[in-house]
Amino acid sequence: VEFYLKGIFNKRRLLHHSILGADMSNLKEAGSQENLSQPIKVYWQPGCSSCLKTKEFLIDNGVSFESVNVLDDEKGFAELQSLGIKLVPIVARGTSWANGAVFRDVAKVAGFEYGAHKMLAPEIIKDKILTIVDAAQRYLEQIPDSELDEVLPGRPRSYRQLVYHVFDIPKVFLDRVEHDAPYTYEALKSILPDTMKTKNDLMHYGADNRARLQTWWEREGFSTDFEQPGKVYYGDVTLHEVLERTGWHSGQHTRQIILMLREKLGIEPNGPITDTDLSGLPLPKNVWDNERSFDEGAFAEKAETWQDAKTG
Repeated sequence: VEFYLKGIFNKRRLLHHSILGADMSNLKEAGSQENLSQPIKVYWQPGCSSCLKTKEFLIDNGVSFESVNVLDDEKGFAELQSLGIKLVPIVARGTSWANGAVFRDVAKVAGFEYGAHKMLAPEIIKDKILTIVDAAQRYLEQIPDSELDEVLPGRPRSYRQLVYHVFDIPKVFLDRVEHDAPYTYEALKSILPDTMKTKNDLMHYGADNRARLQTWWEREGFSTDFEQPGKVYYGDVTLHEVLERTGWHSGQHTRQIILMLREKLGIEPNGPITDTDLSGLPLPKNVWDNERSFDEGAFAEKAETWQDAKTG
């Protein structure tokens, strides 16, 4: 009950900008000559899968932009706040801006035509998410308890929080489809509840969310209208797109867990997830980032908390 109430409080904290996609872009002047004459800025942070994917999307389309890492650039973070938001990725140009999670909106800000890719069928995506969660559980078992609270390079997220995030992404999707809960940015923050203290607690959380996804699919997911509005904080998308993002988002962070095991802990992952397992999901090319190296040391001594989180 305590965690539930805390979660409701945190959702209300940022409700003004995170419930509906309509609040998460400003495209009115996107095609104006005045805006198109302005430089493009991408506000991001290391280890953020959507941030990396946004930067790669612009690069692949030959678009130059100013890269603003809001964790390192206080002036850049102040610019982001001046838009009335505290989340990333955001692509801005002049008075127009869009959440980087919606490429068609990003293309409007950048001034080029967007060509959508073909999505996998929902059932296939669901199966891939189950495979991803299974893999993350295997890898969690391999992380020594003494290393769980080590912090990743480039951002204040611990190894424990990274694994939690993989398990939490499907849970936030399920809260949306089963209970019509607001799909918010802060709901996806990788900050564990106070009641989740041990590795075993985290293992149970992953197993419970996996079972919940399978049960939902067998009960109603298979007949769900995936063309309905997604009702998410980052933009106007279909539920099919939200499910696809649930797949590649959790898959990308599982790739980061593999990287962490190998390069930070010297442990070979138990059953490394394969390209075939992830095929058809629109993952970023890079695993960590295209600008910052995973070889860097820990970003901080301790991971972020609700009290000191910079974004969200």
